[in-house]
Amino acid sequence: MAAHVVALGFAAAAIVGLAIGWGQLIALARHLCGPGAIPVGHPPISILKPLCGLDDHLAANLRTFAALPYPDYEILLGLRCAGDPAYPLARAAARRWPGRFRVVLQEGETGLNPKVNQLMTLARHARHDLLVISDSNTRVPPGYLDEIAAALEDPQVGLVTHPLVGDGESRSTARLGSMADNLHLSGVMTPSIVTAKLVCGKDYVVGKSMAMRRADVEALGGFASVKDVLAEDFVLGRAVTERLGKRIVLGRAAVTCVSERRSLAGFVRRYARWNVMQHQCAGHLAYCGLLLLNPVLLSTLAVSIDPSRATAAISAAALASRMASDAIAGRLLRGRSFRLRALLVGPLADLLAGVAWTHGLFSRSIEWRSNRLTVLRGSRLRVRPRRGVHTRPESDTGPASAAA
Repeated sequence: MAAHVVALGFAAAAIVGLAIGWGQLIALARHLCGPGAIPVGHPPISILKPLCGLDDHLAANLRTFAALPYPDYEILLGLRCAGDPAYPLARAAARRWPGRFRVVLQEGETGLNPKVNQLMTLARHARHDLLVISDSNTRVPPGYLDEIAAALEDPQVGLVTHPLVGDGESRSTARLGSMADNLHLSGVMTPSIVTAKLVCGKDYVVGKSMAMRRADVEALGGFASVKDVLAEDFVLGRAVTERLGKRIVLGRAAVTCVSERRSLAGFVRRYARWNVMQHQCAGHLAYCGLLLLNPVLLSTLAVSIDPSRATAAISAAALASRMASDAIAGRLLRGRSFRLRALLVGPLADLLAGVAWTHGLFSRSIEWRSNRLTVLRGSRLRVRPRRGVHTRPESDTGPASAAA
């Protein structure tokens, strides 16, 4: 009897989750259908792009930034050292587009967040006062910088971020982890972020695309203020609203995140780290509420505990809904759906995301860039000493924040 009641609870939660998921798609469609913003002027912009290793199709990613239809901007390619595998490619980009790209090597290493260590150096070398943080695995549409400039013309706007969409899973060489990654990013994370903004008035800043005025960054203590936190984007976004009293704008231009070679194990590691961060930032109650965004997991638990026609029907509905909603999200965000072989990975991605969620519920420890760290409240980092165990470096992660 108790098992039946528990199964009913999971099944009911799955039904609620299905309703939430389709409501989020409606919110996403409404957000994306508005007109693109056009700035009155075109102030010069510095794009800060930290590099770490050879991301999938890095050269092509950089090429999309070389000829954006904006009159005055520069791109600073940051590297920790000249020995980084991305250094020759960065130098080649600077030689090919000398008026557009500059290579900047990191000066000092004062924090535990390697991306922020690079940003501190890049900001010092940037020539302009509008700073755009852009991850190395991203590509942007032509109106991207115009939208940023238009939003920051309002002095009450302190930060601009953008919705994300995954791509690269349709290539013949794409791995299952990249398919799962692109589906989860496009079909779960972005609709959730848009709905939180439009319906709940909650801002979730995504560090893969984040624009601020230099003056506002400095008013918050510079990038050094987040050098020892994992979720530098979340912390900066909260500081903009709470300390500066300014608004955050969620743009309409979707930023494409390219993923092709990530393994399923890499997918789980990435979202396990992200879930540890999310738990420490959101708190226990809100973190548990995230389960409602995973009806595939909830319905699978229901049918596993109490196999019946009802729970099986709800589970089948959740599987079909996930595939359909992923297809629609892909079309909304990038103009084309995901292929069937990728859509079939969607339910598996949800189950693996459930594994990562469970890790985040009980653990505060992460492995990041071969360092073992403890994540404290607000995603503050503390070095956790090793006990004579060597862990191989992760090859599936780049300079992107854990929220991406």
